Amino acid sequence: MTGLTHLQRLEAESIHILREVVAEAERPVMLYSVGKDSAVMLHLAKKAFFPARPPFPLLHVDTTWKFRAMYDLRDRAAAEAGMELIVHTNPEAEALGINPFDHGSRHTDMWKTDGLKQALTAGGYDAAFGGARRDEEKSRAKERIFSFRSASHGWDPKAQRPELWRLYNTRIAKGESIRVFPLSNWTELDIWQYILAEGIEIVPLYFAAPRPTVERDGMLLMVDDERFRFREGEVAVDRSIRFRTLGCYPLTGAVESEAATLPDVIQEMLLTTTSERQGRAIDHDQAASMEKKKREGYF
Repeated sequence: MTGLTHLQRLEAESIHILREVVAEAERPVMLYSVGKDSAVMLHLAKKAFFPARPPFPLLHVDTTWKFRAMYDLRDRAAAEAGMELIVHTNPEAEALGINPFDHGSRHTDMWKTDGLKQALTAGGYDAAFGGARRDEEKSRAKERIFSFRSASHGWDPKAQRPELWRLYNTRIAKGESIRVFPLSNWTELDIWQYILAEGIEIVPLYFAAPRPTVERDGMLLMVDDERFRFREGEVAVDRSIRFRTLGCYPLTGAVESEAATLPDVIQEMLLTTTSERQGRAIDHDQAASMEKKKREGYF
């Protein structure tokens, strides 16, 4: 791939991975969380199979607590891509009224981890594309592009396969599956530069604007709807904020910023010294909490 730019090399690698999975898997699916990485992955999928539609559905595991702006883009992006959108919510979590204010890590375990396993099992999917990147978090840094999961969707870091010369062994036993990460070798800065170069639509929350916020436990939380629970003495204050990562709004911290355009965001990225995942409360439940979640089936 001589003569290609850095972004073109990454794009070519990701497209190769997408096509490899479609050629080898019987029932692939793309996990679509509506974040910036999902937006790039969906864009790459459309490129990989153009002029046809991507030959797999989109799967959104809904916690019912995502930012409202994420739901708006989710439905529109799926329709514009001409792809089937499968939305799964964990009926058990719904029946128990599990929520991020009362149930702590159980909220993530039931809505996200159990919900994802339910959806993958129900659909009989043997390969699921995810938008995780190695630079996000230390447990993801040691995960292969093709991440093999047991029949119960568990991940064993010691049972990974070598990936030499971009050759991937996709053979699995009955009941097993693969989580595939086409963006593994991308960085957060790569993602932003690619979004700018390709004109990819993303959730407006990634750009700075005055929004109602509460400072809690060292995080700036946005008051996104009437379900937000204020603690004693808390009052919503308008601040110029944006998000580097998006998830359930009561568990996702914003950063104070004036970066309201893509070039501004990229300039801010060049100067930052912290990980984007620092704003995700679920990553700080306990030591190595992300790896524990992945072993249990988290994407």
